[in-house]
Amino acid sequence: MACPFAKHISSEQFQRQPSIAEAHNWNLDEDLSEIPGDALTLTHLNAAIQLLTAPSIDNVHEALMSLIGKYSNRWPGLSKLKSERSELSIYPHYDYLADIQDNLTQIDGNESAVSEILVLLGEELIQTACVGVIERAFKCLGSDLQEFLGSLDGVYDVLKLQEEDISDTGFVCAGEGELIFTSERPVLAWLLLGCLRALARLLFGCEPEIELEPLPGDTPRYRYLLRVDEPAGRALERRGPADAVSGDARDLKVSNQFFCDAFPWHFIMDEQLRLVQMGSAFSRLFKGHVGAAAGGPAGLLCASTVFRFKRPRGLQLHFREIVRRTNTPFMISLRAPPGRPDFFAKGLEIKGQMVFCPESNALLFVGSPFLDGLEGLTCNGLFISDIPLHDATREVILVGEQARAQDGLRRRMDKLKSSIEEANAAVIKERKKNVSLLQLIFPAEIAERLWLGAQIDAKTYPEVTMLFSDIVGFTSICSRATPFMVINMLENLYKHFDELCGFFDVYKVETIGDAYCVASGLHRASIYDAHKVAWMALRMIETCTLYNTHDGQHIKMRIGIHTGTVLAGVVGRKMPRYCLFGHNVTIANKFESGSEACKINISPTTREWLVKHPDYGFQLNARDASHMPKEFTDSKGLTCYFLEGYKHPTLSNDRPLQEHIEEAMRQTLQDTAETITLEVAQ
Repeated sequence: MACPFAKHISSEQFQRQPSIAEAHNWNLDEDLSEIPGDALTLTHLNAAIQLLTAPSIDNVHEALMSLIGKYSNRWPGLSKLKSERSELSIYPHYDYLADIQDNLTQIDGNESAVSEILVLLGEELIQTACVGVIERAFKCLGSDLQEFLGSLDGVYDVLKLQEEDISDTGFVCAGEGELIFTSERPVLAWLLLGCLRALARLLFGCEPEIELEPLPGDTPRYRYLLRVDEPAGRALERRGPADAVSGDARDLKVSNQFFCDAFPWHFIMDEQLRLVQMGSAFSRLFKGHVGAAAGGPAGLLCASTVFRFKRPRGLQLHFREIVRRTNTPFMISLRAPPGRPDFFAKGLEIKGQMVFCPESNALLFVGSPFLDGLEGLTCNGLFISDIPLHDATREVILVGEQARAQDGLRRRMDKLKSSIEEANAAVIKERKKNVSLLQLIFPAEIAERLWLGAQIDAKTYPEVTMLFSDIVGFTSICSRATPFMVINMLENLYKHFDELCGFFDVYKVETIGDAYCVASGLHRASIYDAHKVAWMALRMIETCTLYNTHDGQHIKMRIGIHTGTVLAGVVGRKMPRYCLFGHNVTIANKFESGSEACKINISPTTREWLVKHPDYGFQLNARDASHMPKEFTDSKGLTCYFLEGYKHPTLSNDRPLQEHIEEAMRQTLQDTAETITLEVAQ
C-alpha cells in the first residue's frame, strides 16, 4: 500500500495558495453587499439545491419566458407556451414542468428537439434564478466541479435527513466526473443537464461535455458523465510531483495499534465487506467477540453481522455501491454480536464517513458516536475518555448537558412563572368580582376608589334628575298576603326595573319597602339625564301591567320626577350606603306622593330639560298649580305635569312604546358619540 503522505515537501508547497475567491475572480464583498445583512444559512442552501430537484413554478415560468425571448426564432412554436403567472397561482401543486414537456411534444414531435429545449430551459433557470444568495449558496459547495458534485451528494442527503424526506430523489457522486441522479420525474433529468452546464460556466468558468444516459432498474436513475478539457500542466500541478508520494508503506511510521488508538471509532472492510481492522472503542465494546468469530484470515466476520447501515437510505450492501456513496454521510448502528443477545450497546449509532483506499482496495469508516448527552453515553457502557480529544463530540455532549441543565432551570422558572401568573390572574379575577359587587351598590368611580381604600368626600352634583316611586295600596296588599308572597312580588317586579336601569344607564339609589328610587347625572352627566329617567318611568308604568298581586290585580304605581342640585356621599363604615341629601331630594319625594295611580308627576325643572330638545316627543299634560308641593320655592306661576307618553318623530304612532324609546336611545347614543368626537378634535 502506498503511503498517502509526501516523503519530501518542497518549500514552494509551503507558499500561500490562491484562495477560491482569487482563483475564480469572485468579489465576496460585492456578493455580500447584494443582500445587505443576510447571512448564508442552511435554508439558503436548501433553496439552492431545490432549484435543481424541485424548482418552483415562479422560477420555471421566469426561465421559460427568457427562453422564449431568446429562441422563438429557432423554434417558432415556443410562443404558444406563453401564459400569465396569475393563471398558475391558483394551482399550488400544478406540475408546470410536465405540462411544458407535453406541450413541447405536441408542438414539435421530434424527441431530440424537445430534450434540447428542456436542456436550454435548465440553463435559463440557472441564469434567471441563480443570483444573490442562491449563487453564494452554490459557490460554497466546492472550489472545482468535482468537489461541487461530491458536495451535492453529501449536502442533499443531510437536508433530506433533517426534513425526514423518504423520497428516492437524490444525488450520488459515483466517481471522477460521474453523477447519478434519481427522480420519478424524467423531465427533471434533462433540466438538470442544462443546470449543470450553466453552473459549471457560472461558478468555475468551464464548459464540460455532459452525457446523459438512463440506468436500468425499478427506480428511474440517470447518469451524467462530465468531461472537462484542462491543460496538462494544471493536471500535473494537481497531481503533484512524481516523488511526492512514498511508494513504501513502511515509510509511514504509524503502527496499526497507534492508528486504532488515535481513531477508536473506525473499521476497515475488504472487498467482501469483511472486517479486517477495528478501532479500540469498537474492540472494547465487542470484547473480542468479533475477533473470535473472525478466526483468522479465512473466517473474517462480515460487517453487516455487527453493523446495520441506516443511512444512506436504500443503500445496497455491495462494495462498489458503498464506494459510490463515499461523499454521503453514513449512519450505522451496532447489532448484537453472535452469541451476545444481551449486548448492552445494541442500537448505538455511529455517524461518520466512508473513505475508499485504492491501494488496498478497502473501505475505511471513520466516525463518532451519535449521542444525546451523558445519559446516552453511560447507558451504552461508554466513557468520555472513549471520545478522542480531537473529536468535537466531546464538546457536543458537554454543551448538550449544559443546555439540558439550562432547559431544566428554564422549565422550572417557566413553571414558577406560570403558577405566579395563575395566582395573579386569580387575584385579578377576585378583585373584579369584588369591584363588580361594589359597582352594584355604588357608582363605578366610587366603587373603584372604595376598593383602593381612598377617602370618599361628599360632592355636590347640579342638575340631577331623581325618580321616586311606590306601589299604590301596598299596605293593604301586605295585610292580605303572606310575607313570602310580598317578597316574591317585589323580587319579580324590581328585577325587571334593575334591567331597565342598565338599559337606560341610570343609577339605582335604593329600594325601601315598595319605594324604588333612581337618579341620573351622578356617575356621568349629560344633557339627556332627564330624558333617560322619563323614559324609564314610562317603561316602569308599562311593566307594572305585566305583574299581578297575589289576588290577581295589576300592580299600580305612582311616580314622581324632579331635577335639581343634590349632595351625594358615602355614609357608614359597616354596610356603607351612597346617599343623596338636600332640599331637592325631599321635593322629588313630594312629587311622587302628589302623583296618582299609574301616573308620572314631573316637576317644572324636569319639564324644562325635556322640552329643550323638541325632536324628542314627550306628551305632557299640565296640572293645576294647587298640586305643586309647598316646599317648591320657585312655584310662582309654575305648575307640575303628568307625563302621558312618548312618540319618536321618525316612527309611526302605531308602533309600541318600547320601540319609540329604543329608537330614541339609539339617537341619544349617536349624538353623544358625535359630541365627544367633536370635543376631542377641538
